Amino acid sequence: MDVETRLSLVKKYPTEEIITEDELREMFETGCRVRHYIGFEISGYVHIGTGIVCMSKVVDLQRAKVEPTIFLADLHSWINNKLGGDLDTIRRVAVTYFRETLKKCIELLGGDPDSVTFALASKVYEENPDYWTLVLDLSRIVTLSDARHSLTILGRKMGESIPMAWLIYPIMQVADVFILGAHIAHGGTDQRKAYVLAREVANKSKIRKLRLDDREVKPVALFHRLLPALNISGKLDKAELSELKMSKSVPESAIFLHDSPEEIRRKILRAYCPPRDTTMNPVIELARLFAFRDERREPFIIERPEKYGGGRVEIWTFEELVKLYAEGKIHPLDLKNAVAEEVIRKLKPLTDWFTKGQGARLLEQVREIMCVTR
Repeated sequence: MDVETRLSLVKKYPTEEIITEDELREMFETGCRVRHYIGFEISGYVHIGTGIVCMSKVVDLQRAKVEPTIFLADLHSWINNKLGGDLDTIRRVAVTYFRETLKKCIELLGGDPDSVTFALASKVYEENPDYWTLVLDLSRIVTLSDARHSLTILGRKMGESIPMAWLIYPIMQVADVFILGAHIAHGGTDQRKAYVLAREVANKSKIRKLRLDDREVKPVALFHRLLPALNISGKLDKAELSELKMSKSVPESAIFLHDSPEEIRRKILRAYCPPRDTTMNPVIELARLFAFRDERREPFIIERPEKYGGGRVEIWTFEELVKLYAEGKIHPLDLKNAVAEEVIRKLKPLTDWFTKGQGARLLEQVREIMCVTR
């Protein structure tokens, strides 16, 4: 596979930004092994932002001959008091429900789950005793301002009352890149500050250097697009990016992988979808992800009631959909109905997996844990 084909796979939607594309091209041109990582907190049910958006990019990277690692961030989750702040529970969910669900998503999306490395953070740190020395060394380099700037919006809004551990969190994120030897540090656009910081300190710490063959390199930062919350209405003018995305903690904002067809349909029909507006429109974004990420072999069909002068519309590209919707030729309700059926169809293998066999058992276990830790 030539370099430009590999690059096109990495750049494919839902990629939003690569820092920098030229550096990634140079990595590919060496012919060396290129390693990737994306980290996840373990905080409950998996929604389509993690299972479909993130894993579709992992599959793209596999196809581009990059070696992906999914980092199960148990200690980071503990720092943020996920699942009641019980570390044993976090670890148990990480290596059962969370890992197996993501493997199933990779399989659904056409990837090879068995060639993806799943790494539990605490185990990685045990196997690399210089990790905490690296964290301390980075703490000597990173300023308090840098650390606070890299926090989530909640941490920044809380001012002086934040737990001290939260300030360590972004430094751990930076250290993770180097301890894993990740040439590509991957996350949503809300993780941009942390991985830009990793690039800024790449040449300053002497504890761990990132190398590609015999060369010292900076990590390439890869950011994917975030799915807007389904209930985003009323938040656009006063919220930051991390507050506008689908959230596990707000069930009506997200579609979970285990949601039934009825739940999916209900959530999409209630979703924010202003007429003619395609900016931060969650239903338009769902159409892009589920109907137009790959080249279509048959048209995406929107049925419009004849009594309103409508009729069937056949659409082949996302650009065509955006144009028709912006011109008012597609009603929000008609779009919602079509998108809901597409999402239900694409998620059916996961729906079936969660209603019987291993998926059903794992879901029941995590439901019990969520009831206890709520």
